[in-house]
Amino acid sequence: MISLQFLLTAFVVVLAPGTGVIYTLALGLGRGRRAAIWAALGCTLGILPHLAAATLGLAAVLHSSALLFQGVKIAGVVYLLYLAWQMLKSDGALSVSAAKPDPQPGLTIAKRGALINILNPKLSIFFLALMPPFLSGSAASATQEMVLLGAVFMALTFAVFVLYGLFAAQARQLILGSERVVTWLNRSFAAIFAALALRLAMERA
Repeated sequence: MISLQFLLTAFVVVLAPGTGVIYTLALGLGRGRRAAIWAALGCTLGILPHLAAATLGLAAVLHSSALLFQGVKIAGVVYLLYLAWQMLKSDGALSVSAAKPDPQPGLTIAKRGALINILNPKLSIFFLALMPPFLSGSAASATQEMVLLGAVFMALTFAVFVLYGLFAAQARQLILGSERVVTWLNRSFAAIFAALALRLAMERA
């Protein structure tokens, strides 16, 4: 069940830069290690509803209901565009600045990260496709196996995202000395969030 093949597959999936990784990097660069860890935690917890949906079979309902899928998708697109705007605002919650940032509550950072994943309807369908090939085939233990595989996936997600965030926090002092670099970073992160919003908008159930 928890085979080397599953671990490698999960690691590759987690390692690939996505919205959660971008969010964690932005927080690490803009606000340091503590914020990056909270961001990683939030993004990881945001996976939980999708794993639960895949385990309980609700992902199939989401996939078959065009209205429900579109509703969650539109909310996700709007939220990503909001994050892009927060990167561009000089006093935005996500903007990168060379100055020492005002502290933000860890739970606020985590909630934003969780929403990024919660409002991505494709995640439930993704887990419904990812997990079954690694199950033993026993109907009696299928739920327990899905829960265990999901827990391992979440642990990998948190560990990798923390490493991304700590790397960004370490690089903060090296790259934020130039106002031009800071402006470029904020615009780049905003463009990435906007591009991810566009990609999500084009997804179909």
